[in-house]
This record gives sequence, structure tokens and C-alpha cells, in this order.
Amino acid sequence: MGEFKVHRVRFFDYMPSGIRALAFNQHNERMAVARMDGTVEIFHCSDRFFQEKIIPGREQCGIEGLSWVGERLFSAGLNGEITEYDLTNQSVKYTIEAYGGPIWTITGNQQGTHLVVGCEDGTVKLFEVNEDKIQFERNLDRQKGRIISLSWHPSGSKIAAGMMDRIQVFDVETGHSIHRMLADRGVGTSRSKECMVWSVVYLSDGTIISGDSVGMVKMWNDHTGTLIKSHNVTKCDVLALSVSQNEDSLVVGTSEGFVVQFQFISMVLEKDDKEWVRTRTFRNHTHDVRAVAEITTAVVSGGMDTQLVVRPLLDKFEVKSSASALRKINFPHRSLVSCARKSGLMLFQYPGHLELWRLGESEGQGIPGSSLLVKRKPEKLLHLKVKGEDHIRCSAVSPCGEWIAYSTASSLRLYRLHCDNNNVSITKISKIPKVLSSASQLCFSSDSSHLFSASTQSSVHLVSLSQSGCKFVGTLKPKSGSHQAIHLLAASEDGKWLASANSDHEVHVYNLHTQKPHCTVPIYSSAVSAMAIHPTTNCLFMMHADQQMFEFSIEQKQYTDWSRLVQRKGLHDIWLGRDTPCLNVMFNPQNPSHVILHDTYMLCIIDQSLPLPDGKTQFYNQLTLKSLPKEQRRSHSHAFKVCKTFKDILCVELMSDQSLVVVERPLEDISTQLPAPIKQKKFAT
Repeated sequence: MGEFKVHRVRFFDYMPSGIRALAFNQHNERMAVARMDGTVEIFHCSDRFFQEKIIPGREQCGIEGLSWVGERLFSAGLNGEITEYDLTNQSVKYTIEAYGGPIWTITGNQQGTHLVVGCEDGTVKLFEVNEDKIQFERNLDRQKGRIISLSWHPSGSKIAAGMMDRIQVFDVETGHSIHRMLADRGVGTSRSKECMVWSVVYLSDGTIISGDSVGMVKMWNDHTGTLIKSHNVTKCDVLALSVSQNEDSLVVGTSEGFVVQFQFISMVLEKDDKEWVRTRTFRNHTHDVRAVAEITTAVVSGGMDTQLVVRPLLDKFEVKSSASALRKINFPHRSLVSCARKSGLMLFQYPGHLELWRLGESEGQGIPGSSLLVKRKPEKLLHLKVKGEDHIRCSAVSPCGEWIAYSTASSLRLYRLHCDNNNVSITKISKIPKVLSSASQLCFSSDSSHLFSASTQSSVHLVSLSQSGCKFVGTLKPKSGSHQAIHLLAASEDGKWLASANSDHEVHVYNLHTQKPHCTVPIYSSAVSAMAIHPTTNCLFMMHADQQMFEFSIEQKQYTDWSRLVQRKGLHDIWLGRDTPCLNVMFNPQNPSHVILHDTYMLCIIDQSLPLPDGKTQFYNQLTLKSLPKEQRRSHSHAFKVCKTFKDILCVELMSDQSLVVVERPLEDISTQLPAPIKQKKFAT
């Protein structure tokens, strides 16, 4: 497999933010996730839940609700503003003030014509969705107390509103309240507390389903305004509800951390009388489940424990596959760590600041698996705080360690770093070309002489770097005319080629000497999750979200023979069944046939000189090979060598001195920083 000296880094205190809202778009199979720091993430549900887009949040800009209207995404929060997002450029398109105080909920009708928001001042505000912007239409009858939750009737003619102690039903055409249903406060001491109707769902047959702070899920009749049935789900709060597309399944999120499924089924065989019955309980969270969504084949949930859980409904699958496995998404699907390979520096990206660290040094030699004595401990050199409210979108440090660049949604900053023994100083480059207003991805050339900044419409700006500052060189534009933002950049070692990948699954290769497009890689159905250019062969190696891999010869403008062999023979089922995408591709200069990959749970070296494993081959075969004599190992070896020594990996990088940097963030460390969950009575305690 190869031997490396490994720097195990665990001082990157990355802390993901809790999940506040989910919104599923069934037409394009996209799941929007809003986090408590204001970040919005877009996951492609039919592409292994790959995190396709990230729109960074802002300080003091929490989101309370998300809603799709067609292909457009809106959010609202306690700052009283409604936001529409530019999903193409992954930024905020505009915000408008609702003038009703903090907004607690937002939802759009199925017809795609109107949005409603529920405000602190008791108003339900109706907005018309126009082609370029939304426009305020009118207020519905004002109520006493805040509007906590809203749901449209599928016809778009009525709206149900959850409030304190009651549910109001409005006629959209007249704006008047037509029903008022009182929620029971419960029994005992809880009767003195207000009952908060946290979530409501309006079904096409006129049934309104509510979830409240008493722990009840209730079904109401909107024609008579009466209670049909109630289910006691939890001793705490029912925080979220979601119904399936055909309205025969309901999922419930609770503050105790479990998700409950109800199904609309007949209690007697061959009888048409159906009722809502509690059928399943999923216990995949430790804290409040603040948002749930039932998609075609799974239940998606998220909450205070920060992880997005995809729980497949096994009755929707005929055969066991990677799609029917439980999936937990804990980390972003792109790197938050940048390494200066030639100088031993690491740049850590937090939402509001950057940290620059120098790796430690060890002494002596050891046997594989042993720990070396530390001669010099890792050292924090720099803490760079972002100016303004915007969070960092992307960042990079040059291979030589002299340049640091980062971008927010509104600005790009470039700094020159001066390291003189233990003295570290930083100089801001004040004169930056005007075209560098913002970047979706940043990358330095291998000799640190150029900065590549991914801009709008899949274009890349080239900037030359020198002692005196920076100078704009030119812009690379794809022939396809794609408007999607770039999420990956890869530069060749010789400084001749640059590859970019965007959300349309396009991979463009540019000739940096002529500053013109060279070729486009054939479009594949799955997104590119990681890519790199081989230092000696100049072949572009790409990993996709569905775990497929391709090697493309840039000079010959075609797939390599090895890549065609992989597609002809197919990859091992164990490899294809992994549930996290590869996040980085590296090459070992001492072994040109070795490709190094990593995901969240493993490090893998692919030896292209060895045969590919077939379906009958033992995939994890390192222990078996160790037990064989040396002369027999070659005949029993295959191309994939997997190391699972490390866990919860954020980044792996191969440095110039042939050492590996492995940045880990154990989930146990994250859980210790979370607020305490609701205390639950356990058996025999």
C-alpha cells in the first residue's frame, strides 16, 4: 500500500450548525436544508444526496422556514425579512421586509402563484410570486398572538394557521377566518402552560393535522371545525410534520429526538374505512428534531444534533442496495481545509474567521502503526477575522505558504504572509482587480505565481501574483455557455492546464498558456465530488457522487485505457455501496501508478498497475495478504488498498516531503459541544 509519515490533526474545532428547516422539491428531486447560522444547502436526492450547492449564511440572520415555489427557493426568519435565493450563483438574490415583526413560518401554494408568511404581530401576509420578484398582496384577518405555522390546502383556496392554543382556517379569496379550532392544553400542571401548535398540514380531503407542545398529533375536520382523533406521541413537544405526496403517510419530529410515522390504512381487510395509525418509530437523533420531510422512498430529518438523517422506507425497495441503507450526513461535501504542501502550513475555514497553523515535527523512525516522538508541537500562526456580516464561502493558501485568499458573497480578500522564524506578519493586498468581486472557488497554481478565481457563469479569472501585488491576466469562459457556479478547480503541476467542474456536471479543461478552452469532458449523470490532474501524465482523474471514477487524458482528449477498463469490468459492490463521496484526489510522485483518495471514513490507494477486483474477490484483503509469503502476495493482490485507521475525516493531503496530513473531527467531540438533550427516563435507572 505504501508507507507514509502521518500527521493526525485534531485541533480543527469545526462545529456544524443545527438544522432548522427542510423543503423538498419533488419536481427536480432537490432537498433544501436551512441551518441555524443562516446557511442554506441544496442536496440532490437522486444523486446519493450529494451536497450540490452551499449558500453561506450571515451573522444574526437565522432562518425559521424554507419554501419552494416551482424552481425558486424562499426563506424567512426572525429578522422579519423574506429572502429569495439565486441558486445559479449560490447567493442571495434579494430580501424584502414583511413589516410584521419576526416571521415564524413561510409556505407557498402548489400552484406556484402565492407565498404566505406568519408574523409575530398576528398577521398572515399574502405575497404574489411574479417573474422577477414577489409583491405584497394583502393581509388576512389579523389575529391575537403570533402565527407559528401555516399550511395551504392543495387547491390553494384555504390556509390553516397554527397559533397559541388554537388553529385558524382562512379563506384566501376573502381573507376572512372561517373556522377556529381550540387546542387542548393537556392535563395536570401542563394546563397552565400555553399550547403551541408548532406545525400544521392541510390535506386535500379537508383534514387538518396538527402537532403541538403538549406532545399530541391531532386530526381535525375543516368543514365542521371539530376534532376527529388525537394521538399522544410524546411527553414533550411535537415540533414538525410532513405528509407524503399521495397523503397516505405522515412523519412526525419530536423534541425527544425520535421520528414517528403514521400511515392512513384500513383496520379491517377489504374495508374502505381508513384511519391514521402509528406504525414506525425511528431513533436516529439525540436532540430535538426540528424538521422532517417525507420524500419518495425515505424520511429525511434534521435538528439540533446537526446531522441530516436519510432513513429509507424499506417497504419501498424490492432489493437491498446502497439506496436502501441508512445515511447520516455530518460534514459538508467539500473541503474546509487548505494545505500549503511545500511549507507545512494548514488553513482552516470557519464561518467567520480563518486559522493558519504550522504542522509539528517528529523525530526518529518507527515501525508501521507506531507513534513517533513529537519534537515540535503544531503552532497556531494566524487568526484572521472576516470583516462584515457575510460568512466565508471559500478560501485557499498557496503551496509556498506566502498567499492567503478568501471570498464571501460580497467581496474577495488577498493577503501576503511573511514568516521570519517565529515572527509572523500579514499584509492585505489593497489593489485587487474589480472583476474579483466574489468567488465560488479559489485555487493557486503549483508554483504560487497565479490565483484562479471561479466567478459567475462558470467563468474563471486569472490573476498573476508578484512581490508588488496582483495583476488581472484574463478570464476563461466555457463554450457551453453554462450559468452554473463552479464548485471544483484543479491546476496541473506544470502550470499548463486548469480544470473546472460546475453544478451542471460539466468539466471544462483550459490551456493556461493560450488562455483558451482546450476540451470538455463528456458529461456524466452524477456530480463530480473530487478531481485532480496527474503531475506526470497530465491525466484528469475524477470521482463522482455515485462512487464511479474516470481518468481523462487531457492531451489526447479522450478517456484512458485504464478508465475504459474500469467501465467495462465495473467496480466492486463494496466500493459502490459507500455512503459518503470522495473529497480529494492525490498522486504519489514516487509511485506514479498510485492514486490516493479519501472520504469521511476511509483512505484508499488505487494501484493502477494491479488488476481490478471482481465481484467474487475479497475487497478488504490486507490481512489476508499479510498472512501469505511475499512471493504469493502479488498474485492475490488487487488495485484497491483501503485504510480505516482514521475516522470522521475532514481532509487528507499529501505534502511535498511525502508525509500525509489527516484532519479528523471525531463526532464525539462535536456532541460534547451540543446543548444538553431532554432528559429521558431509561429502564432500570
